[in-house]
Amino acid sequence: MRFNSVEVIPYALPFKEPYVTARGVLRRREMVLLRVRDEDGVVGLGEAVPLALRGGASLGDVVRELEGWGEHREVQALSAPARCAVETALMDLRGRRIGTAAGEGERDEAVECNATLVAGPPAEVAAEAEKWARDGFTTFKLKLGAESAKTVDMRRFSQTRGSGDVEQVRAVREALGPGVRIRVDANEAWDLETAKATLAALEPFEVELAEQPVAGLEAMAELAANTSIPLAADESVATLAEAEEAVALGACAYTGIKLSKVGGPEEALAISDVLPAYVTSALDGPVGIAAAAQVALSLAETGHPERLHLAHGLATQRLFASTIASVECEVRDGMLHLPPGPGLGVEIDEDALQAHRI
Repeated sequence: MRFNSVEVIPYALPFKEPYVTARGVLRRREMVLLRVRDEDGVVGLGEAVPLALRGGASLGDVVRELEGWGEHREVQALSAPARCAVETALMDLRGRRIGTAAGEGERDEAVECNATLVAGPPAEVAAEAEKWARDGFTTFKLKLGAESAKTVDMRRFSQTRGSGDVEQVRAVREALGPGVRIRVDANEAWDLETAKATLAALEPFEVELAEQPVAGLEAMAELAANTSIPLAADESVATLAEAEEAVALGACAYTGIKLSKVGGPEEALAISDVLPAYVTSALDGPVGIAAAAQVALSLAETGHPERLHLAHGLATQRLFASTIASVECEVRDGMLHLPPGPGLGVEIDEDALQAHRI
């Protein structure tokens, strides 16, 4: 495939409120938009989200990699976020070419999403959960383990009585009742003994799953044998080989898949063939969310009934104060609705993109 132009554009979107997890606090999300234009003028969009808090490639690394790809078209040496941007842009370009040629593109497709609740005092977390519930969400993901993170400013937690992980789950369950699903995510913050004790304390609250409570697949396997709560991987499964190891060890029942973590849609689908999966946001921008939504639709079509009840973590655009898109996915009634139009369907607001460039 020949290109007339390749643009690599780093940008950042601010959060409405600081995003607090066990790995630290984010006030904005830095990303890279990849825009390729073929010889017929058709444009494909890709996006990379550097996972710097996880020790991955930095924003500058990804920008340099994508600029190098624009010159040499070599993919194998790229980091996972950069590969994701390339694979997504080419997927979008193919879809737009086919859709334009066929005169197609109108669609009404949607995937169920979970609410994402950042760590905080229990009363505040429960109040935020109630807001999401009023908007139609029935699955709620709580970010736990922040009290173990040295990088988090804990003043707002320590000033509130009963601000532990168990108390946050208790508050949400009491506020929303038994009819909703609650999942928790500790981002590897707990050691094995802490995880065993915490999950034991959470069992009465009917937790749907616990995502990456400890680091490493061997520790996950030991924990899985000591709790009735199903475990899901995140950081520990970034490749097909790691998914296969997780199955062999009995480390988890599921894995969450972030496209920038695994390297794009193709690797995501390969992993999901080995380990039941749901798709989660790496706090992506509009292009990454649209690509992830298409992967989520593909998972629902695979014929694996054990996957169909899992909501996807793709409603995170609600956490941002602004966007760079004039057309993007829309969150309505607890569902993420894909945009109309061929390919990913995302259209960029050029003024907004310029305002958020870094």
